[in-house]
Amino acid sequence: MSLKLTSMAFAEGGEIPLKYTCEGQDISPPLVWSGVPPNAKSLVLIVDDPDAPDPAAPKMTWVHWVLYNMPPSASALAEAVKQLPAGTLSGTNDWKRIGYGGPCPPIGRHRYFHKLYALDTVLPDLDKPSKALVEARMKGHVIAQAELVGTYRKRK
Repeated sequence: MSLKLTSMAFAEGGEIPLKYTCEGQDISPPLVWSGVPPNAKSLVLIVDDPDAPDPAAPKMTWVHWVLYNMPPSASALAEAVKQLPAGTLSGTNDWKRIGYGGPCPPIGRHRYFHKLYALDTVLPDLDKPSKALVEARMKGHVIAQAELVGTYRKRK
């Protein structure tokens, strides 16, 4: 069984509903996963947008959410999650904040990659790390991964 990540809010490749964006309530979407390998020691979730600032000429990947050290027994994050699974630590997004920051593209339709990784280790407490630091510490420890892509274009 392979690691699988889904959301009841949007389908793979589908549009992320307004309420999960900066034009709505800016709350995290519900996420559910299955197929965590039995030897996994922790999970990492990274949500980012490789189309920033303009999908026609992307210059950077904008980080929306970083969670690490989620227990492998966890299988979901609720909509507008307030209580993270026990032991879960948060990294810093590109707004220099902890927690979820929803889609807010300045121009065009962007893709938002929700990436879940199963690791064979628990990472040390990295004190609100960047995505780059979490990814560096994950290197050589990823035993499974899943991805869910949603899209969004501002209405206004």
